[in-house]
Amino acid sequence: MKLFSPPGMESRPIIDRVKQSLFDVLQKYNLPAGKIVADVFAGVGSLGLEAISRGAVFVAFVENGPAIVPVLQKNIEKAGFGEKSKIIRTDAFNLTLPTDTEHPAYDLVFIDPPYVDSASTQPGSPLATMLVRLAEKVAAGGFVIVRTERNTTLSQSYGPLKIVDRREWGSMAITILRKADDK
Repeated sequence: MKLFSPPGMESRPIIDRVKQSLFDVLQKYNLPAGKIVADVFAGVGSLGLEAISRGAVFVAFVENGPAIVPVLQKNIEKAGFGEKSKIIRTDAFNLTLPTDTEHPAYDLVFIDPPYVDSASTQPGSPLATMLVRLAEKVAAGGFVIVRTERNTTLSQSYGPLKIVDRREWGSMAITILRKADDK
């Protein structure tokens, strides 16, 4: 499905070939079918919408851009996924992902911040702080996918989140972290 996008460069949707490759990698972890997903810094929603189209049962889209949120809403409506999703309009770096009895934890979280905001990954940086705080809302054994510039390297762990894979495409990198099981 061709997604609507806002004018200008405020949003940078992932290109289809990379999105396809990413979801091929996620298949090896049995994701996203049957899972609860969050798409943080959702932009036009391409990752979350792809997750629903591949069987995710629910996606929380987190986006705050005033020009982007209406476009995200249009894309969700166009795809017919309104019943399986919710838009949370907030600054993602200050985010406390809501959970409820129906969705008590997230199995898969996509984090796709503006590159300038993800350049620092050291303890205390906005991205590191968000990852540690977010880990509380991720299910045991759940995954967090972080998109950065290729030359940005994440720490090996952020609280209970540990790197299990990293892939590079062109000028970008995807790092896959997994939360330790509670066993």
